[in-house]
Amino acid sequence: MHKIVTIGVYGFDERGFFAALQRVGVDAFCDIRRRRGVRGRDYAFANRARLEARLAELGIRYFHRIELAPSNALRQMQYAIDAAAHVSKRQRQVLSPAFADGYRQEGLATFDSHQFAADLGPEARVVALFCVETEAAACHRSLVAERLAQELHLPVEHLLPTPAG
Repeated sequence: MHKIVTIGVYGFDERGFFAALQRVGVDAFCDIRRRRGVRGRDYAFANRARLEARLAELGIRYFHRIELAPSNALRQMQYAIDAAAHVSKRQRQVLSPAFADGYRQEGLATFDSHQFAADLGPEARVVALFCVETEAAACHRSLVAERLAQELHLPVEHLLPTPAG
């Protein structure tokens, strides 16, 4: 592996999402969502079947790594913290410290970065970690990327939608 990128779906349109992946040369796409669907027709392209089909057309290998998805209990805890702060999931800018600590203990306690890389194969050069939130800091993918960067000494780039203009 040469590089890790992270990407969420919120804020992207279909063309911009796939163009961002192609622009940075993603060749392995790791979906780390528990449920592989997104509500709303604007994001239908990120639902499992359509996403996998489009990635295959682009020559990007798709991997679902459900073991990296946060537990329902952790997700519910973050939702409660968001609700108390009057912030929606789509507006969240950063994960709560409680969620981040919990995810590191639950989701990353047994995570092996070297095995993860081996599972993707030697042809994986630019690996995308995918979930839904716009901001990587608002999503568990940032924690996975942080671990991979530390243990595999890889650069990380967080892909963001380009503002319409």
